[in-house]
Amino acid sequence: MNVDRIDLGEITQHNIKQLKLLNQVILPVTYNDKFYKDVLDVGDLAKLAFFNDIVVGAVCCRIDNTKPNKRLYIMTLGCLAPYRQRGVGTMLLKHVFKICDKDKSISAIFLHVQINNQSALDFYKKFGFSIVQTEKQYYKRIEPSDAYVLEKDLTQQSVDDIKITVNGKS
Repeated sequence: MNVDRIDLGEITQHNIKQLKLLNQVILPVTYNDKFYKDVLDVGDLAKLAFFNDIVVGAVCCRIDNTKPNKRLYIMTLGCLAPYRQRGVGTMLLKHVFKICDKDKSISAIFLHVQINNQSALDFYKKFGFSIVQTEKQYYKRIEPSDAYVLEKDLTQQSVDDIKITVNGKS
């Protein structure tokens, strides 16, 4: 019996073009060269997801210090459509939770989701994220242009308490 394998890998100068291509296919937003240059410097805050050694998804985050409490912002998280519902997105989000678990000063995780992206909204709500705000005209060249801000407050619950399964394994 073949068991599918999902692994996370570093984003390097040698594979950054794969991230760029993934984002172009998965996301409705185009990111500039500075975004990709910055991603090379964030270490564990950016990862590629491999499904049986094929790059199928990625996550890119940054630390946000604009509010009194330190928060982690998910800039991008996505998976190619044929590989959805196979645990790839869950593994990417689990990686984000692990980062927050290591750095106890991070009080919340937040991100923007286009208001009509029901599958993304359902995915994040499953992991305890909730809509905390609607930003009108957030997106410049796509419709609808409004985005929800989703947030998961980490001060209420330890990341250890979050039960996540991938391919039937915790």
